[in-house]
Amino acid sequence: MGMSVIISAATAQDVEQIFRLQYLCFQREAELYDNYRIDPLVQTLDAVCGEVADDLVFVARLGDEVVGSVRGFTDPDGTGQIGKLCVHPRLQGHGLGTRLLNAAEAALAADRAATRFRLHTGHRSESNLRLYRRAGYAQVGDATGTDGVRLILLEKEAAAQEFVASA
Repeated sequence: MGMSVIISAATAQDVEQIFRLQYLCFQREAELYDNYRIDPLVQTLDAVCGEVADDLVFVARLGDEVVGSVRGFTDPDGTGQIGKLCVHPRLQGHGLGTRLLNAAEAALAADRAATRFRLHTGHRSESNLRLYRRAGYAQVGDATGTDGVRLILLEKEAAAQEFVASA
């Protein structure tokens, strides 16, 4: 019998696994843009530790292994910012990204009073764009990241999530 993947809040003990997973997962993004200086690849272990301490961070666990993660925080204007969603390459395409995204949205709405959600992805990241559009996100603009990658900015209102969560 196989193990189930469990979504839970990250702990300080998960930081190193999140850091290694992020580095592995964002290699494909770096290849896509021929840019190995994208933020997830140059972020330090200490910075990940700070995010786990301060933000809402969720992990997907398969036994003791962290196989996915996502981070979120709420801006002063009530916008839940979601970022660095990643799933181990061997487990992609099985709904873990959606489950992690849902966990981040639910927690940002319930625990941090988010009124809408915002995230971004690179303009060539078609699989990411498909995931976010299926989750109800719509493009609201674009920007260029500090690493030079053109980003698509996407948002959705939190009200729809709160209705689903209360049903």
